[in-house]
Parts: sequence; C-alpha cells; structure tokens
Amino acid sequence: MATPKTVAFHTLGCKLNFSETSAIARQFEGAGYGTVKFQEGADIYVVNTCSVTDFADRKCRKAVRQALRHSPNAFVVVTGCYAQLKPKEISEIPGVDLVLGAAEKFKILDYIDDLSKSPDKGLVQAGEIKEANNFVDAFSFGDRTRSFLKVQDGCDYKCSFCTIPLARGKSRSDTVDQVVANAHKIAEMGVKEIVLTGVNLGDFGNGTAVIEGVKPKKEALFIDLIKELDQVEGIERFRISSIEPNLCTNEVIEFVAQSNRFVPHFHIPLQSGNNKQLKEMRRRYKRELYADRVATIKKLIPHCCIGVDVIVGFPNESEEDFKVTYEFINELEVSYLHVFTYSERPNTLAYDMPNAVPMHIRKERNEMLRILSEKKKRHFYAQFVGEERNVLFEKHKDPQLMSGFTDNYLKVELPYQAELINTLQPVRLEKINENGCFEVSLQKFSKLL
Repeated sequence: MATPKTVAFHTLGCKLNFSETSAIARQFEGAGYGTVKFQEGADIYVVNTCSVTDFADRKCRKAVRQALRHSPNAFVVVTGCYAQLKPKEISEIPGVDLVLGAAEKFKILDYIDDLSKSPDKGLVQAGEIKEANNFVDAFSFGDRTRSFLKVQDGCDYKCSFCTIPLARGKSRSDTVDQVVANAHKIAEMGVKEIVLTGVNLGDFGNGTAVIEGVKPKKEALFIDLIKELDQVEGIERFRISSIEPNLCTNEVIEFVAQSNRFVPHFHIPLQSGNNKQLKEMRRRYKRELYADRVATIKKLIPHCCIGVDVIVGFPNESEEDFKVTYEFINELEVSYLHVFTYSERPNTLAYDMPNAVPMHIRKERNEMLRILSEKKKRHFYAQFVGEERNVLFEKHKDPQLMSGFTDNYLKVELPYQAELINTLQPVRLEKINENGCFEVSLQKFSKLL
C-alpha cells in the first residue's frame, strides 16, 4: 500500500468520542498527513463509533459506505465502542480494512504501518477490554468555540442496560496537573469554553489506571479538579457535561454556585422516575435522592439549567410504572430531557429480562416524554424573557445565521456577523422564535468583550 497523504474522520456518539477523534487527528497531522473533510475523498478514513443503540451500529455501516463512495480505494479504519464490542461483525462490512479496539485506537498509525508491511496480520486488532487500562488524554479542537476535554474514561458501575464497561473498561482518570495543563493549551488556542467529558465524570480520581508508568494520586477527586480548573486564565467558561446524581454532591453544587468560571448548567442522568425500575436497572440511587439534588441546585442557583437522561420501555415497565416516571419528571424543576428508547444489548443483564415492552409502546412513551421535554424547555426559557445575559457566539449550520448559548444554556440565533464569532457578548433576550431559540438584539451594545 502506498503511503497515504490525506485522512478524514467521522465521529458517532458522545462528546468523549469527539475529544478522542481530535486527539487521533493530531497524531496523523504530526506524522505529516493532511486532514480533509469527509466528503472530499481521502486516502484513509477513520470511523470512530458508538454502540449505545442499534441505530448507532447502523450509522457505522452507513459511514463506511459513504466513505467508499467518496473514495473507492480508501483504507477504512473502524474504531470506538462498536469496534470493541463487535469486531468480527465490523470486519465483515465490505470495504473495512482495519478494526481497532479500545486499547489499540491510540496506536492507529503503528497498526496501519504494520498492516501495510504485512497484510497477512489480519484486519481485526481488538484485544480483551481488560487490556484497556491506561488513560490517554484527549481534547477536541476545530472550528467550534468550545473544546471537549477528556478527564476520565471507563466505568465501574454495572447498570443492567449498559455496554459501556464492556466497550471502554474500568474507570480511570487523568491527573489534575495534566488536565490543567491541557486546559492551558486549549486557552492558548483561543477557545473560550471547555466541556469536561468522561464516561462517569464524577468518578474522577477513583480509577487506578497507569499514566505513562505512574499511578495517579487517589486523593484528588472531582471536586479537587474543578477547583483547580476554576483558576485557569483564558478560559471564560467550564461546563460539566454529565454527572451521576449520587456523585453530584452538595460540595460540587455549592462550588458551582460561587464559581468564577463553571457555568450554571448540570446534566444529570435519571433513566427512570420510579424506584422499581431504578433497582432493576442497578442504578446507585433512588428517586428521592434525585429530587433532592434538583431541589438543592435550584435553591442555590435558581437560574440553573438542568438536563435529564431518561430511558423508556425498559423490560417490565408497566403502564403504571411509566405514569409514575412521567409524573415525577413533570413535577421536577428541570429544563429539558434527552429521551432514549430502550434497545436490547447483548451481554447485558437486561438482555434476558422477561416482560419486554412492545416496540410500538416504547415509541409512544418516548413521544410523550419528548413533548414534556419541549414544555419544560419552553417554561424554562420563558423565565428569562427581557433579561440581559452573556452569549458565546459560534457559527450556525445556516450560513446566514450565527448562534450561541448563555451561561445557563439558553440558545440564541441572530443574523451572522463574522466579527462576533468566538466572542462573549451581552444581549437582551427578546422573544422565543419558532425554532425554540431566543431572538436577541445587539444594537443596544457596542462594546465587544
């Protein structure tokens, strides 16, 4: 195989995957490769996969087909969670040349080089998940105004529906010093906002992974990390991507309430609003604790945005169970929902549970919660009409527009002005448009921050 000169990437799934794709891209660039857009046609395509749902699996197959349409002779590498869980399946997708698991993906250049010299080595290089015991730092950087900074990986929880421990291995963390150093690097690149990412973010510091041959100090926990990051000059905002309710402690909430840079926005997975399902899901809390977390946040930070993950159609979820969940969420002072329809995942405890919920009922429940989410979001937005808040502006998918978020995650849209991209601007929140975003006016403000 001739030495490739260009590489393109396609990322599926979570913010953590985006941070890791960026880290892999920097490896290619450091080796002299040129990065091109996916549709431009590249010598190498890297597809970084997710496997939270069957839909994500299908997206992987679609990405491979698209890559080969853009460049029929391309060398296609598939990595990520789906690659770790189902390497043989992926190897049988027409056009796939190399499959890398969790422990191998950051050695991608070595594997490509080895395979070019010895094609008989085989295209599947996905070892057992126990081999993924090192922490590899990563952060995203592109044309966005924010960076996803990976600080934790893997998970020791055993939720009955989840394949992530099988795909990413045990919980492991970066060191505080290295995270802070990466934050400084990101600040030097001109990025204004950092989103902290991980599989189980609040578990930071509890892992035992080796980083370059040295075990991290266990005494540094998540609260210690965010206190150090709050002192980093050059970053205007830090955002916590997602944190388990049992790990979102009073200390964390109290710190964010008085922080210089951590914004008033929490995303806290709930998954079910009744204790019966929470127990069967093997979650580490009851709904009473979740309600207490929300109440504490709203007491200390009344303007805080709170996002919620919910799974509908879990095995044995009766109509009454769903009603309890719906009413529980309806009464919570939360701002929006991410609703997931349960899908059976092999090698999980829930896979063999009896009393599966028919798919059409799962979809009906999903739609009900999506409607509730929109009502929650509208109610939350309505509280801020007429207020002035700072917005970090970024490009919009419509080139005629730009968009941005306030500190408490209210989205705004207005006509594109190139000089305002990646700047923080004070705006007046005028009204909510048909897209569910705020229309704002900048004419009243002349000073750029």
